[in-house]
Amino acid sequence: MPDASVNSTQNSTYLYIAVFFSGLTSLAVEMAASRLLGNVFGTSNLVWASIIGLILIYLTLGYFIGGKWADHSPSFRTFYQILVWAALMIGIVPVISKPVLSLAANAFDQLQLGILFGSFLAVLILLIVPVILLGTTSPFAIRLAVKDSREIGSMSGRIYAISTLGSFIGTFVPVLLLIPLIGTYRTFVTFSGILLVVALIGLWRAAGWRATLPYLWMPPLVIGLFIWGVKGTEKATTGQVYETESAYNYIQVLDQNGLFMLRLNEGQGIHSVYSPTQLNFNGPWEQVSVGPFFNPAPYDPSRVINMAIVGLAAGTSARQATAIYGPIPIDGFEIDPKIIEVGRKYFDMNEPNLNVIIQDGRWGMAHSTKHYQVISIDAYRPPYIPWHLATKEFFEIVRQHLTEDGVVVMNVGRAPGDRRLINTLGSTLLTVFPSVHVVDIPNAFNSILYATVQPTQDSNLVLNLDYLTRRGNVSPLLLASMRLALANLQPPPSPDTIFTDDLAPIEWITNNMVLKFLITENVEDLR
Repeated sequence: MPDASVNSTQNSTYLYIAVFFSGLTSLAVEMAASRLLGNVFGTSNLVWASIIGLILIYLTLGYFIGGKWADHSPSFRTFYQILVWAALMIGIVPVISKPVLSLAANAFDQLQLGILFGSFLAVLILLIVPVILLGTTSPFAIRLAVKDSREIGSMSGRIYAISTLGSFIGTFVPVLLLIPLIGTYRTFVTFSGILLVVALIGLWRAAGWRATLPYLWMPPLVIGLFIWGVKGTEKATTGQVYETESAYNYIQVLDQNGLFMLRLNEGQGIHSVYSPTQLNFNGPWEQVSVGPFFNPAPYDPSRVINMAIVGLAAGTSARQATAIYGPIPIDGFEIDPKIIEVGRKYFDMNEPNLNVIIQDGRWGMAHSTKHYQVISIDAYRPPYIPWHLATKEFFEIVRQHLTEDGVVVMNVGRAPGDRRLINTLGSTLLTVFPSVHVVDIPNAFNSILYATVQPTQDSNLVLNLDYLTRRGNVSPLLLASMRLALANLQPPPSPDTIFTDDLAPIEWITNNMVLKFLITENVEDLR
């Protein structure tokens, strides 16, 4: 039998508040779950698809169960009891997941794939109970709110509109406010506490203090979880000296025998390196400064007067370019302000000639009024290059901001024997630039593409190295980088797909490339 309060206008009004916070919490949990998993498993489309897909399945089950449950027990008391337990489970999820994710983080460092995938599924399974319970609220609320069968349509629309408005707000609050301020774990617990308070007030209003009393142990537990239950580092990586979360990334700084390394998210890519006593790391960073010397010889370093870097990270390329060319103006585009803070603190990214621009690289480049001789594009979110930085239209924007002797330098990932990504990006660059050169970085899964404004040849690099060697008074770092480039020059990219803003399946190619490598190659090689 329904409660006597079913027809209460007061309870019906509060029901809308509960529906709003239920919708807000459901999307907040989804966004926080993406960060919870992204810290270890990355932010690839596969991870996002798994999170969104399974949460939709859980919500679908919740809608089905909620409708049946509401018909069986159309009670405000039952409705708020469901919300109470959903709120508590949301707060418990990050605490239970912590040891699982720590195991997964270590497995990722060692590439123990069985443990890795098992941990991924385990964390997603942890979400099943709270998300299903949240899914029951909309059909349950409709059943409680409808007093006249002639109002079913309008009442359903109202309930779903209020829930969706809450979901809209719940999409932004975790990412823009809570995660950068208090972290992913405490974001879960915060929404747990908010929903718990809403549910307990609703239960008290609907069924009195006696019905509410058995649940009053829950708020102290959630408060305790917020204060004590989620302390400690996310990862126990050897040499870790700092970790934090921003609106965009999980950020890690490692100290490996005096060499500082910047890792983001799942940590399978090193985005920046720093040592106070070393400049050459034999990686992709040094190769940025090689780009101008694909121009016809003799090309003197004094002709390079400025540079732009899209994907500045903690400034390794900027530091090296300053050492090679002197204090030339360098514009560094970086979307994540927290990475800039980390770069300044741990990577000595304090060159007075470096102008940091906190913007998306494409937007910033499109709205720049400057022309550069070198534009470096290295904005990886492993394993992906952002698709909007890999299309013909973007390269046309880049071309508009290059001088007549300009060059674009692009860092591209590859797998052994699989050059599809290099070929597609090279083919796309060739729709805008007359010449593209390819250098493979030894002992790495990186290739560097150089696209020049003027028609150029590989032999220009040979002649320029000879000129600079004879000239003298040239940065040893530049000469070493040019020699490495010459020793690892590859044939021009083979004709392949051209990426456009309309069609740029870079994620599909990357997913296929990674999956093929994991199946056919020794994954130990990735260490």
